[in-house]
Amino acid sequence: MGSIEEIEKYAYENNIPIMQKDGILFLEKYIKDNNVKTILEIGTAIGYSAARMARVDEKIKVTTIERDKKRYDLAKENVRQLNLEDQITLIFADALEYETKEKFDLIFIDAAKAQSINFFEKYKKNLKNQGTIITDNLDFHGLTKNPEEIQSKNLRSLVKKINNYKIFLENNKEFTTSFLKIGDGISISKKK
Repeated sequence: MGSIEEIEKYAYENNIPIMQKDGILFLEKYIKDNNVKTILEIGTAIGYSAARMARVDEKIKVTTIERDKKRYDLAKENVRQLNLEDQITLIFADALEYETKEKFDLIFIDAAKAQSINFFEKYKKNLKNQGTIITDNLDFHGLTKNPEEIQSKNLRSLVKKINNYKIFLENNKEFTTSFLKIGDGISISKKK
């Protein structure tokens, strides 16, 4: 896939979740407006958002972690075809087990929704002082509004964990979080 449009098409046709259009446009604008140069992404999938973030500015460096081998391999190929190997470092690992001492301007959480609190707690130490943690999918296709109406027990449990993550962010003493009704629901958490 030699273009962003081809990656979007592949994701859509193969039911691979990627950020919604207005969500990714917001993220790109945020990166540009806040002069973000180093990004840690948790959840690469096929490299779509990593590529979009890297293309905001050639000085941006993205480190992105993916644990699904098939998606990781596809992301690696997409990054190569988009000529972004100098800007994007792909890590094949479980983000809850991966360790890094590197510090980032932005940490973008877009992985296993049930683990968001764990990702946040694990990687907040890797945030630079004026850094931000952005999380996607907090509305989860509108399901977080009325979880009691969800028939599937597993899905209801997942939605409950997403809602618990929102409560965790609201009550977090170290960060100030704003919630935006953009894309599938985005939170922006800034260190106090």
